[in-house]
Amino acid sequence: MRMQIDTRQGTLCIEEEDGAERIEPLYSAEAFRLVSSVWLKQEWNRLHWQSFSWFGLPIHQFPDDLLRLQEVVVAVKPEVIVETGICQGGSVLFFATLCRLLGKGRVISVDIHIPAGLREHIENGPFADLVTLIEGDSSNPEIVERVHALAGKPQSAFVFLDSDHSKAHVRRELEAYSDLVAPGSYIVAADGVMESLFDTPLGQPEWDLDNPAAAAREFVVAHPAFEIRRPRALHGEEHVVEALTYWPDAWLYRKAT
Repeated sequence: MRMQIDTRQGTLCIEEEDGAERIEPLYSAEAFRLVSSVWLKQEWNRLHWQSFSWFGLPIHQFPDDLLRLQEVVVAVKPEVIVETGICQGGSVLFFATLCRLLGKGRVISVDIHIPAGLREHIENGPFADLVTLIEGDSSNPEIVERVHALAGKPQSAFVFLDSDHSKAHVRRELEAYSDLVAPGSYIVAADGVMESLFDTPLGQPEWDLDNPAAAAREFVVAHPAFEIRRPRALHGEEHVVEALTYWPDAWLYRKAT
């Protein structure tokens, strides 16, 4: 696809792969969607997502996704939040602060490697009583068993998968942790945006097929109790631009039985 922006005329000219052309008003919803999809690739490649933090620790997420995540956690009010992939710790504190504000919930965070300094910072910080850190492969049966033992049998749980983003690993995580999710809650397979970044400078060609979104789509076919359902915005749903997310096809909602 080729796009040409004319700010003087206020138009966006789109040339499709087959050579067909169409013109959209520059400030229309369709133009916003198209330009946003390109902007997101540029934003990701410029590593803009590395410029955010939560309670002093880096949180490598797209801000729009974080606000939507907050809306869902507040609505679900989970007793337990299971997170795989700690990175630099900001997401651990993000979930812990929500639990503190809700007066409910605790966080179990798993990563293949947790630096000693990061562990010390979290376990000696203001949210230590709400967080359990586990070091190990999140798809390892022993780790899975440990997480389940710590989680118990909660009435409501929320699962956030953000570790190894290969399709095979995410699929194993979905199989391992989806049973914790009660009807009305979600398991999220983050960073399916890789699917549209495979041909960008910092992307990898294999991401076209090897990504979390592909794992999520396979999972819901095999598990009809779940469906891919993007949570609706609490306010201004008509203004939502679906292209502005790192998590396409990420929200796996457990349907009522």
